[in-house]
Amino acid sequence: MAIEGRLGLVGGGNMGAALLGGLLAKAVIEPGRVVVVEKDAAKAAALGERFGVETRAELAAMGRVNVAILAIKPADVAACAKALGPLVGEGGLVISLAAGVSSQTVAAELPPNLAVVRAMPNTPALIGRGATAICPGRGADAAAMQTAATIFEAAGRVVVVAERQMEAVTGLSGSGPGYVYLIIEALADAGVRLGLDRPTALSLAAATVGGSAEMVMRSGQHPAALKDQVTSPGGTTMAGLAVLERAGLRGLLMDAVAAAAARGAELAGK
Repeated sequence: MAIEGRLGLVGGGNMGAALLGGLLAKAVIEPGRVVVVEKDAAKAAALGERFGVETRAELAAMGRVNVAILAIKPADVAACAKALGPLVGEGGLVISLAAGVSSQTVAAELPPNLAVVRAMPNTPALIGRGATAICPGRGADAAAMQTAATIFEAAGRVVVVAERQMEAVTGLSGSGPGYVYLIIEALADAGVRLGLDRPTALSLAAATVGGSAEMVMRSGQHPAALKDQVTSPGGTTMAGLAVLERAGLRGLLMDAVAAAAARGAELAGK
């Protein structure tokens, strides 16, 4: 599916650039129909040169768009949405990536004829392997949700959730890369402890986590079933798993997700 009309990207940081790169690489939209609003002159110039898109320093100079993506800091979203309203065409779509900012907050600053979708991507979107949850806000019909899904599928996998579940998404996939990086670091440290050099240990740890995750996604099997396939009776994997179970690894990870979700709700003022 291609995006019709003109797309405005407000914010040319890492996430905005990642989405833009995915959209153009997958021919979801042509560079000539994209305008990026970025106040940092160096970033704007780099994006224009890299992607061949139009760039503007101020929102007022963006011109008319059909879809607008707000990839900016949460504190700036309400004011940006208010200024953006007159620039989005009738029946247009506004997508907010801001953590902790409800779709209602965004919609309150926009004309009633514009649809709103809230999205929560994560940092692996920077390499096209992201996990993004989207939820419908005011006026977001099936067509609007399909447009949003198309945008984020260019940077990885997409799921649709209810807005009340967005804090859970924040705790799981939004914060989850941090947990996984810690696990990779710990596995690599273990390899070094046992005599591997650091680059070799890190390469093995990262490839093991990445490959295992890909097995879950491709096979469709439950992780427990895949775990059993590499766990021989009385073998090495079982010896390691016994240590992890005694230490309560699964409970710790569940608590970490819950703590991050609670913090997200706190920051959102809930």
